[in-house]
Amino acid sequence: REVTALTDSIEAKTEAIGTLGVSIVTMKADLTDTEAALIADQQFLKELDQSCKTKTAEWEERMKTRAEELVALADTIKILNDDDALDLFKKTLPGASSSFVQLSAGVARSRARAIDILQGARDAAADDDRTQLDLLLLALTGKKGASRGMFDKVIKMVDEMIQVLKKEQTDDDNKHEYCSLQLDAAEDRKKELEHTIHGHETAIDAATEAMATLGDEITALEKGIKDLDKSVAE
Repeated sequence: REVTALTDSIEAKTEAIGTLGVSIVTMKADLTDTEAALIADQQFLKELDQSCKTKTAEWEERMKTRAEELVALADTIKILNDDDALDLFKKTLPGASSSFVQLSAGVARSRARAIDILQGARDAAADDDRTQLDLLLLALTGKKGASRGMFDKVIKMVDEMIQVLKKEQTDDDNKHEYCSLQLDAAEDRKKELEHTIHGHETAIDAATEAMATLGDEITALEKGIKDLDKSVAE
């Protein structure tokens, strides 16, 4: 009866070793897949990080340029809305030959200052914004550039451009935030995969150790059976 019990125990432990062996093979396959996924995610994270850094540099440059444009446009409105300039327009009356009216020195100076500011903004602006600034400059430098009506028209165009620039800034801020969120999500996934890999490795080590223990126990049981057989024979 004792031999039978020992034999049953050996069979059970042998079956357990077989089950653990299958588990180890499965876990190693899962580990390989997870490691491959981690490598792919690390490459994606690297590329995303580089892309975000490039976009951040571009974003900071656009933000700086856009801020300068907004200041220039605000200054332009201030100059064209200046009380002195308005007074000069009111005082400037057409002479006998209205098509050759001499511009007031103050009005011409206001226009020149506005042109200088817009030209500076145009030179520093991004390519996409230069077209609008060119239109503003064209309006101010044209034959009617020193008329109150043209000043009002330019002020309206400047106001519209300011709104466009502010919307562009908001859009860029949202894109910048999205890039940061993408980086955070990719970093979180990388950590999850690393944790999963560690779990697989720990489980494989534990299963391998359990198999070794069962093997030792089976060896001991087999020795016990031999000892019993020897004892019976004697």
